[in-house]
Amino acid sequence: MLGIMGYWDRFSARPGEAPELKVSIEDGSPNFRVELVRLICGDDGPDRPGFKAESITSEVNGVRRGRQQATHAGSYVHIPSLRAIRGEAVTLAALVMPTWIGKRANQCIFSRQHRSSKGVALIMDASGCGGLWLHDGNNQVFVTCSTAMREGSWYLLVASFNASNGTARVLQRPIGGHHRLERDVKEDRSVELQMPSLPAGAALIAARHDPVDGIVDHFDGRIEAPALYSGALETDQFSGLVHPFDIDLPALGGWNFSRHIGSADIADVSGNDSHGRCINLPTRAVTGHAWRGQTVDWRARPDLYGAIHFHCDDLEDCSWNTDVVWQVPSAIRSGIYAARLTTDQGAEDFVPLFILPPKGNTTAPLAFLASTFTYLAYANSHHGYEDPLSEPAYGALLVLDRTDLFLKERRDLGVSLYDRHRDGSGSCYSSAKRPILNMRPKHRIWNFNADLHVIDWLEESGIEYDVITDDVLHEEGAGLLSGYRCLMAGTHPEYHTTRTLDAVEEWLGNGGRLIYMGGNGFYWKVATHENHLGVIEVRRGEAGTRCFEMPPGERHHQFDGEFGGLWRSNGRAPQQLVGVGFVAEGFDSCQWYHRESGSFDPRVAFIFEGVGKDDRIGAFGILGGAAGLELDATDPTLGTPAHALVLARSAGHSNVYLVTVEEMMSTHPSADGLDNPLVRAELVFFETPAGGAVFSTGSIAWAASLCHNGYSNNVAQIIGNVVRRFLDPAPFEWPDKA
Repeated sequence: MLGIMGYWDRFSARPGEAPELKVSIEDGSPNFRVELVRLICGDDGPDRPGFKAESITSEVNGVRRGRQQATHAGSYVHIPSLRAIRGEAVTLAALVMPTWIGKRANQCIFSRQHRSSKGVALIMDASGCGGLWLHDGNNQVFVTCSTAMREGSWYLLVASFNASNGTARVLQRPIGGHHRLERDVKEDRSVELQMPSLPAGAALIAARHDPVDGIVDHFDGRIEAPALYSGALETDQFSGLVHPFDIDLPALGGWNFSRHIGSADIADVSGNDSHGRCINLPTRAVTGHAWRGQTVDWRARPDLYGAIHFHCDDLEDCSWNTDVVWQVPSAIRSGIYAARLTTDQGAEDFVPLFILPPKGNTTAPLAFLASTFTYLAYANSHHGYEDPLSEPAYGALLVLDRTDLFLKERRDLGVSLYDRHRDGSGSCYSSAKRPILNMRPKHRIWNFNADLHVIDWLEESGIEYDVITDDVLHEEGAGLLSGYRCLMAGTHPEYHTTRTLDAVEEWLGNGGRLIYMGGNGFYWKVATHENHLGVIEVRRGEAGTRCFEMPPGERHHQFDGEFGGLWRSNGRAPQQLVGVGFVAEGFDSCQWYHRESGSFDPRVAFIFEGVGKDDRIGAFGILGGAAGLELDATDPTLGTPAHALVLARSAGHSNVYLVTVEEMMSTHPSADGLDNPLVRAELVFFETPAGGAVFSTGSIAWAASLCHNGYSNNVAQIIGNVVRRFLDPAPFEWPDKA
C-alpha cells in the first residue's frame, strides 16, 4: 500500500505560472507535509550514486490538512438534457458489440434515469444476454434474452415496453456477417410495473447513474447508433429491423457517433438537439458494424466508423480537488522539481514538475529535453506482470515492488499505452491528470529515473543547462530551441509528435548540435489534441516491438487523423535524424563498446581526448556495461548519413537479446545476441551542412555508467568532450566525402 500520492495539473511550468498540486492520503493520516525539492539523482540502489535532492524554500512548504480523494474510472457519454418521458411506452435500441462478458454484473448500454432510482435502461446482464431494465421508483424488473451474445460480435439490440398492456419485448439480432452463425433471439414478457414517468433530464450511454454510488455499470465494448423512442413496437414491427434509426416511432434522441470523430462531442441527429460529450476518453475512430475493409482511414468513410469502444478502466482526469497552488518564483532556476509528500505514518511520494526558463529566454547554452511523452506512454504500466513475454525478455523471474503491487490493486488510476484494457483491447490514450507512480525517483532505472542520471552528471560536471519538455516543444516548435547551441535528449525519447520531430529537424538544419543519450528513440508516432491537454494518443500497427496492435482499419489517430504506428513506417526512421535506430533489446545483462576505425578519424579526435587507447568503452555500469537494455545501430538504407562515423560498437550480447521484429522479414532461429550481428549498439557522430553535428550513444544503459568511479571514466570523459565541443560556437566543417 502506498500511503500518499499526488499529481500536478500539468507536467511543465514557467516562472510566474501557478501549477496546482492534488493529493490523496491513502494511509488514514489526517495531515500531510509538502516540501519542494529540486531533483538531481534518483538512483538509490546498492553501489549507486544515491538519491540526491536540493530543498527549496517556499511558502507552500509545511503541514496541510488532507483526505483521501476518489477516482472514478470508466468511459461513457453524458447527455445533459433529454426530453421528458411521460407516455405509456418507450423503446430503446442500439448496435452493440460486447467485449467483456461474464466478468461483472449488469453492464448498461443506454440509461435514462431520474435523480431517484426510477428509470429505464438498455442493458447486458452478467451472462451476456441483452435486455431491458425498468424501475418505477418502488420496484425494478429485468427482462433479458435467454441466449448470450458473443464477445466481438455485432448485434442489433432493441427493447420495448408498453405499460398499457404490461408487455416488454427484447430483440437480440446478430448482424454484420454474424447472422450466418447465429439466430435472432426474442423475449416477450408480461410485466406488472408502472411506466416510470421521467421529467426532462440527463441520460448516459455506456453507463448508469446510481443515486448512491454515482456512475456505475460501465459497458465494455462497442456501441453504435443508440436511440430512444416514444412508443412501443409490436411483434411484427421487429421483422426486418437492421438499424436503430430504422424504427418508425417518434424519436426522443438518436446519436450518430460518426459525427465529430476527432473530438469528444456526440451529435444527436433526431432533431431534438440532445447532444452529448464523451467522458474519460473512450476510443473513437474505430470500425462499426458495416466495416468490411472498404477503407482504413476513418476520414474517408466516417459512416463506417460510427462506433465508440468503451472501457470500464478508461481514465482522462482524476478530477481531484487542489491542495496546493505554487506560484513559481520569477528567479527560479530551470530544472526538474518535485513536491515531496509525507505523512506521519512514514508514507512518501515525489511528484515531479519540470520548470522551464521564462518564455522566449534561455539561461544556459545547453537544454536537456525531458521525454514527457515517453513518461506518459509508460504511465502506471501493468504490462510487466500482465504480459507473459516479460519474464523471457528479462531472462529472470520478475520481482514486483510495492508500486507494482499497488497499481495491480488500483486499476482506477488508469492504464499505460503498454497495457490492455480489462476486455483485452489495447490502450491508445494516456493522461497526465492522475498520479503517475512509476514516474518517480527511487524507482526502477527506466525512463524518468534513468534520465536523472544525465541531470546528476550535468550537476557533477558543473555544466549549465535548462530543462525543456516534449509537451512544450510540441506547443512552441523550433522557437523553443532557437536560443540553444546544444540539445541533449535523454535515455529513451521513444515517443514524438510530428511537431516535435519537425522542430528538432528545423533546429538541426539551422546549425544546432544534438546529443542523443539513449536507445530506442524517435520510434513511435504520437498525437495530441488541444481540448485534451496532457493526453497523448498512440495507434500501434503491424510493425514495431509492441504488446498489442490496433485492429485492422484503426491505425489512424482520432486526434489528428494521421496514420500512426512507427515513425519508420511513416518514412521518418530515426536513422535520418540521429544516425541510429532501434535494432534489439534484452534486459538480463549489458556489454561494453569496442572502438572502431571511425574513432581514429581526425574529425572526431576531440571526442577521445583523455580516453587513451583503451579499446573498451563502458565496461562498467548497470548490469555490467554501458551498452544494453535497448540498442540502436546505423542503417544507410533507413537514412544514416553516408558521412556518419561509427566510433564504437558493442558485441557479445546474450541470447535474451533479440532483434526487433521490424528488422526481420520472416522468423528464423538466428535472431538473438549470440548469433545475429544486428544485436549491437553503436556510437555515431556526423556533421550537418549548417555547421552543427549529432552524437548518438545507441544505448539506454549508457547514462547509468556516467557515475562509475566517482564520475571519472571513459563514458563520462567522452560525453564531457562532446558537450564542450558542441557548446563551442565554432562551426563544424562539412567533410569532403559527405
